[in-house]
Amino acid sequence: MRHFSPRRSRWGVAAAVGVLGAALLSGCGNPGGVDGDLMNGWAAIGAPTGFTPVAETCHLANFSTSGSRSAYEEVDCQTKHRTETVYVGTFASPAAQASEPPAAGSAGARAAYKVCDDKTTAYVGGPWRTARLWIGVTQPTAAAWTGGARWYRCEVVESSSVEDDGGLVQRLGSLRDALKQPSPQQLLTCYSVKLDKNGKIGTMPAAPCAATHNAEFVGLWDAGDRAYPETSDQWDEFHAGCRGLIASYVGVPDDEDLQFRAGVISLPGGEDVWAMGDRVVRCYLWVDTSSLKSSLKGKGAKALPVQYQ
Repeated sequence: MRHFSPRRSRWGVAAAVGVLGAALLSGCGNPGGVDGDLMNGWAAIGAPTGFTPVAETCHLANFSTSGSRSAYEEVDCQTKHRTETVYVGTFASPAAQASEPPAAGSAGARAAYKVCDDKTTAYVGGPWRTARLWIGVTQPTAAAWTGGARWYRCEVVESSSVEDDGGLVQRLGSLRDALKQPSPQQLLTCYSVKLDKNGKIGTMPAAPCAATHNAEFVGLWDAGDRAYPETSDQWDEFHAGCRGLIASYVGVPDDEDLQFRAGVISLPGGEDVWAMGDRVVRCYLWVDTSSLKSSLKGKGAKALPVQYQ
């Protein structure tokens, strides 16, 4: 391998530049076939264009709140995938005028989540919270935002039936109109709740309502402007809201005896989506002293007698 002295290389380049400069300044003319206009005949460079994702597409990658161009890859929805983009929107002012993407819980982020909530319901053909579905908002990276990107992606994913809040699954087929005529496997129905050693829910695998189970989804309760529950009193408010749904679902009085007919499971979304304005709680009746082998919907007081007094 040949090595060059930095000093000799530097002087060599300087000498070459000097010779070229002398030729250009001497007025001796241009080389043959060169008119001296360095920009003559060159096409103008177009304005840079940013990347914008595409709606109604599926992706193998896991959900992420920040989407880079390098990680973006569409796949056929008929092949295994994890996420599906139902809509691509644009952040409006004042969020669009900020120097960085909207922070979680900010007005801009909440507005985008609300759009995604509505768009997903329309896309899947029914209230997505009544099924094993979850939504999220993906926005540009900080670098892409600096470059002018202002899009956001509305993503819908399917969760595992092993637990109501289980991990995401790789599914086949698009979720478009999936809830217009849903299968029992997609909807929230019946569950076999198992407690841990501390008396809290350990696992909650889905079960056919015709099989042995001890819990059943009864509906959605809106917590309004309440804070995310942390104290016993706050959880009592949530349970009271869900008990009202149990009464109407089964067809029993919503009175003092209701608490002795069935337990209740109240499942709000995580604190992250709560900060985005998602205040909807999934409600379940729970009978831990006996086994159920059919749905209790509309069955009345005989099917859900007072049993805890």
